[in-house]
Amino acid sequence: MKFSELGLNDELLKAIKRSGFEEATPIQEQTIPLALAGKDVIGQAQTGTGKTAAFALPILQNLDRHEKTIQALIIEPTRELAIQTQEELFRLGRDEKARVQVVYGGADIGRQIRSLKKQVPAILVGTPGRLLDHLKRKTIDLENVNTIVLDEADEMLDMGFIQDIESILSYVKNRKQTLLFSATMPKPILRISEKFMNNPEIVRIKAKELTADLIDQYFVRSKDSEKFDIMCRLIDVESPDLAVIFVRTKRRVDEVTRGLQARGYNAAGIHGDLSQARRMSVLKRFRSGKLDILVATDVAARGLDISGVTHVYNYDIPQDPDSYVHRIGRTGRAGQNGMSVTFVTPNEIGYMRTIEQLTKKKMEPLRPPSDDQALRGQLKVAKTKIEDLMKEDLTKYTQDADELLENYSAVDLVSAFLKNLSKDSSKVEVKISSEKPLPYKGGGRRGGGRGRGHYGHGSRNGHGGRGGYRGGDRNHRGGDRDHGHGNYRGGHSRRNGGDHNFVIKNKKD
Repeated sequence: MKFSELGLNDELLKAIKRSGFEEATPIQEQTIPLALAGKDVIGQAQTGTGKTAAFALPILQNLDRHEKTIQALIIEPTRELAIQTQEELFRLGRDEKARVQVVYGGADIGRQIRSLKKQVPAILVGTPGRLLDHLKRKTIDLENVNTIVLDEADEMLDMGFIQDIESILSYVKNRKQTLLFSATMPKPILRISEKFMNNPEIVRIKAKELTADLIDQYFVRSKDSEKFDIMCRLIDVESPDLAVIFVRTKRRVDEVTRGLQARGYNAAGIHGDLSQARRMSVLKRFRSGKLDILVATDVAARGLDISGVTHVYNYDIPQDPDSYVHRIGRTGRAGQNGMSVTFVTPNEIGYMRTIEQLTKKKMEPLRPPSDDQALRGQLKVAKTKIEDLMKEDLTKYTQDADELLENYSAVDLVSAFLKNLSKDSSKVEVKISSEKPLPYKGGGRRGGGRGRGHYGHGSRNGHGGRGGYRGGDRNHRGGDRDHGHGNYRGGHSRRNGGDHNFVIKNKKD
C-alpha cells in the first residue's frame, strides 16, 4: 500500500517522498490508520521493519502547532535509539516545523534543562532513567501529553526498566493514546498493556517476518576455545561488506576486537563502559563504511538501525531467545539477503532448539572452512584489490618495477604482492579468555530434555531478572561430534531446494 492511501497530509507525504519511500511496510500500513484515529495500538515487529515511522507519522500529523506544551512522549531503551528516533522525527517533521528534543543519560543534564526552558518541545524523546530524573527535578511537564509511545518494550523489560516505565506513566495522567511496540510479547509487557492501555488494537507481524525470511541462519558447533579461529576463517571466506559480532561480556568485546585487529581485520567494539562520545564515533565509522566489523554486547547494540549489514555472527549464543530475534534483525533489511552464524557449544544445543521454536525456522549446520579455504578467500579479495589498482595511473612506478623485474621473475613479484595484501592470520596467535557456557538445567539428555532449560538465573548485567528458556526437543539433531553436517562453500547466496551449501559472495556483486 502506498503512503498516499493512509490518510497522511501533504507535508508528511512530501517528507516521505524526500526520504525515498513509496510503499508502506506491513507494520506501517496497519498501524498508521489506527493511530491517526486515536486508538491505542500494540505493534509486534522487530527493529528495522519501519516501526519509527509507524508511530512518528501519526504523532506529527496530530500535533497542534500553536500549543506550547509537550504533546507526545516517546520512551526508548537506549541513548542510541533515542537519538535515532529524534533524527527520524526531524527528517519527517521538517515541513511541519515540529519541535523535537531528546534527553538521555550520559549527557550534560544542565544543558538539557536549559534547552527545555528555552523552547518547550512538542515531542519529547527520552530514555527511562533520564526522563525520571527530569520529572523529579520538575524540569518537564507531562500534564498535556496526548500520546505516549513505548518503543522496544521487551528491550526495556530486559534492561530492568519496567518499574521506571510505570512511574513515568503515572505522570501522564491525561494521555488519550498509548502506542506500544515490541519484537516479542512476554507476560510483563502484556501486563503493562492491560494496566495502562484502553482496548488496544493488536497489529502482529507473522513469526516468519519476525525473523526476516531473507536471512540464512546457520550454526557452528564448536568448543569455546575454537570459536575465534573458526570465525576468522568464516570471515575470510565470506568477505562480509559489514558484519556485526555479538558477544556476551564487555571483556569479550575488548578481547575479540583486539584479536581481530591483530590479525589485520578492520574492526572496533562497543559496550556500556565506553563513553558516549566513543560509542557514537565507532558507530559513525561503521555506518559510513570506514569499519568492516562491529563487535558488541546486546545492551550496547540495542536499537541500532544500521543498513547494509550482510552478516551477523553470534560468537556467544544469546542469553534469551528474544535477543536472537533482535540480533539477526540487524541484517536482511531493505529486501537484501543476510546471513547469521551462531556458535554453539555442545551443551547449548538445547537452547538453540528453543530459539528455533520461537522463530519457527531451523538453523542449518555449517562446517567451518579449512585454513586453505580461508586463504583462498583472502586471495580472492587481494586479487580484487589488485584489479582496482590496475585501473589507476601507475606510470610513476614503472621505473622501479623494471628494476625489480631485472632481479626477480614476474611470478615471484606478484606472489609477494599477494602475500602482502592477504592476511596469514593463522600465524597470529590470539588468546580469548574462556567464558562458562550457558548452564544446562534440563532433565533427560544434554542439549535438550523434558525438563526446563533456563538461560541462567539472572539478567545480562548480573543483577537478577528473568529466567528463560524451556529446554529444546529431547531427540535433537546435530548430535554429531563434528562441527556440523554441511560442507563449507563460503558466502551467503540464497539456498536452492534442499541444498544446504552456498557459494562465496563477491564484494563487487
